Amino acid sequence: MRQFQSIQPSKATQIAEPPIAKFLFADTRMAWLWLIVRLYVGYEWITAGWEKMTGHSIAIGSFGQSTGNPWVFSGHDGAAIKGFVAGALTQASGAHPAVQSWYAAFLQNVALPNAALFAYLVTFGEILVGLGLIFGALTGIAAFFGVFMNLNYILAGTVSTNPILGFLALFLILAWRIGGYYGVDRWLLPLLGTPWTGSLAKEEKQVEKKVPNKPSLAS
Repeated sequence: MRQFQSIQPSKATQIAEPPIAKFLFADTRMAWLWLIVRLYVGYEWITAGWEKMTGHSIAIGSFGQSTGNPWVFSGHDGAAIKGFVAGALTQASGAHPAVQSWYAAFLQNVALPNAALFAYLVTFGEILVGLGLIFGALTGIAAFFGVFMNLNYILAGTVSTNPILGFLALFLILAWRIGGYYGVDRWLLPLLGTPWTGSLAKEEKQVEKKVPNKPSLAS
């Protein structure tokens, strides 16, 4: 009983981050690794979104080839989403359904009646995630929404490359501080800061103002 009485959880406010985690996810010397991951995941997203927007491929090996009718700006917006939802709903029955009943209800009652809206959300969501990752702009946020879409595809019974892309994007979220170091985030993150720090650029200027310039020595 004395051992339990000596434990005071309210005083355990922070557990130190392991050095290996700091090195992988917060050290700019590892930014090159996340650049490679970022470019690959971003390429997969932007090629998928471009196909949905134009009906043509920009992927390596199939550049310029037709991929069918575009999802948007085509006069039949939402047709592809309706087909996708119909395929997902066929996997929602049986003893061990690939699509869970609660997600099937979402597809049936929310996605299907608003198919045209979801066609635009998915198409431009994929393009924006791809651009954010390729250019390293708000990398952590872009990766988060990429994982969100991966999860929805998996819940709808579509495996494909979604587990791999989602797995890599989770690491990009963890490495948000340096994931876009070789990209726009190198200048954007210090400017924006975080909700808990504010603008890091303003903070640096305030520190500079507080430190007086040292007088130069006369020659």
